[in-house]
Amino acid sequence: METKQQHTQHVIRAVRADEWEKVKGLRLDALRDPVASLAFLETFEQAAAKPDEFWQDRAAGAAEGVHVAQIIAEAPDGQWNGSVSVFIEDAGTKDFLGQVVETDQAHVVGVFVRAEQRGSGLTDALFQAALEWVWAREEPVLERARLFVHESNERAAGFYRRFGFRASGLVIPKPDDPTAREHEYVFVRP
Repeated sequence: METKQQHTQHVIRAVRADEWEKVKGLRLDALRDPVASLAFLETFEQAAAKPDEFWQDRAAGAAEGVHVAQIIAEAPDGQWNGSVSVFIEDAGTKDFLGQVVETDQAHVVGVFVRAEQRGSGLTDALFQAALEWVWAREEPVLERARLFVHESNERAAGFYRRFGFRASGLVIPKPDDPTAREHEYVFVRP
């Protein structure tokens, strides 16, 4: 995705392969956020322990924009103030939970905007760019986009509803909760 969108003072664009250190830094910042346990399925400690090669591969894959995209919001000073990632799930394959994927779809993950930018419209701009990447794909033709929302994250659920996502009726135990006390709602958008 080479298209760049201006949002206030931010450029909304796809990551480049050589930006792996910024990819890592923003992810670690996201995992330090007070609501990270509601928004992400990994902890700061898990992400921080990953080797540089992991982050290099992650940035390179997102930069290719074939099966995954990571869209970032870059301020004029070069700071990244937000990000959203999307990856393609092919029908018949297994997702990261080990469940068979029913249809060709996109999976939206890693939505994060720094606290001082929330409410500015930056999240909307990032999310819109991510969905444009999804719907612009020609192969495979995607039947829907999905995402998971923690049962206690009503703010995020409300945001996703504004973009046409609806609860699918599927509720799953939070993947990192062995006691299955917490749940994630599966939201979809045809």
